Amino acid sequence: MKKLLMTAMVAATVVACTTKQNVSEQTGAQQLAERLDSLQKKGIMFGHQDDPFYGLTWEYQNDSSDVKNVCGDYPAVMGFELGGIEMGDAKSLDSVPFTRITQEIINHHNRGGIITISWHPRNPVTTIDGGGPAGQKFPEGTAWDVTDSTIVKQILPGGACHEKFQTWMQRLSDFMATLKTADGKKIPVIFRPWHENSGSWFWWGEKLCTVDEYKALWNMLQDKLKADGFDNILWAYSPGMEDNLTAERLLVRYPGDDRVDMIGLDGYQWKPEEKDKFIERGKQNLTVLCQVAKEHNLIPALTECGMKNLTEPTWWTSTLLPTVKGFPICYMLVWRNYKDEFFGPAPSHPTAPYFKDFYADDVTLFLNDIK
Repeated sequence: MKKLLMTAMVAATVVACTTKQNVSEQTGAQQLAERLDSLQKKGIMFGHQDDPFYGLTWEYQNDSSDVKNVCGDYPAVMGFELGGIEMGDAKSLDSVPFTRITQEIINHHNRGGIITISWHPRNPVTTIDGGGPAGQKFPEGTAWDVTDSTIVKQILPGGACHEKFQTWMQRLSDFMATLKTADGKKIPVIFRPWHENSGSWFWWGEKLCTVDEYKALWNMLQDKLKADGFDNILWAYSPGMEDNLTAERLLVRYPGDDRVDMIGLDGYQWKPEEKDKFIERGKQNLTVLCQVAKEHNLIPALTECGMKNLTEPTWWTSTLLPTVKGFPICYMLVWRNYKDEFFGPAPSHPTAPYFKDFYADDVTLFLNDIK
């Protein structure tokens, strides 16, 4: 018996050492991917964009969160936006100081949370360094400026704005380098550039560049960040939801299995009367998404969603939960709470009690569920 026990102890020690060694050899991206895969089997994480910066009745209060103020727990996933970093600006396009973004990413990582990052760089053709064209207003000069259909072509190698965009990518890289723990370890993040490419409201959208140009844009940015040593990034490809989505349509601009770690969809309910359509389209789209993810060994997620201004108080339990239940997606992220356009819960809003029910559901995972 002693011999058997000793053998078992030795075997356990070998396994433990091997596991520890394997983990230490993994990149931050690999560790994050394994964690997401494990959490995906447990439930669906809830995420919120710009969660720690402002809410419906407050802004820039330390340790505040509309989500936490409603249910007592932080979202498992927090989304952060880097638009404006390419300009060397002090604040993002959402007027959040980049120093604060860095600190809140570190804070959420230290809590045990997941970080996802989006980037809406300005239009490199119609924007000059130091600010947009004089006298012009939104959306001219921004990511939503689609007045020129050759923007992507102009920033690829050989294009008139290629060197300019090299500078912009370097500024992004410099910011990414600030995302470190106190002991200098790179914080693992999900990076979701060039999203909603199946639409044409961003300068990298479907009607603004060819399939090959889009893929070249993706590769150029990815190659830059990988060359700079960022092995802590999970790359997420994320078109928009649409009616009767097919696998072929979802993958039409897909950069390739060697280029993508996660695949997601962005989809919103903009009007109260669109509830049934949102649920029906959501289920159909998620069916396709999860099948494609399985076939390509990718992690699926609902990378953006929400109902504008939550005019239906029961939306969390009557619409969102019925849409996502039964699908093995990793997380669902609702957009930010900002003044006249908000998508998350708030204590002052009629949706608060229904969000508490949403929080209590076995399917949803918040920060305390994933630590």
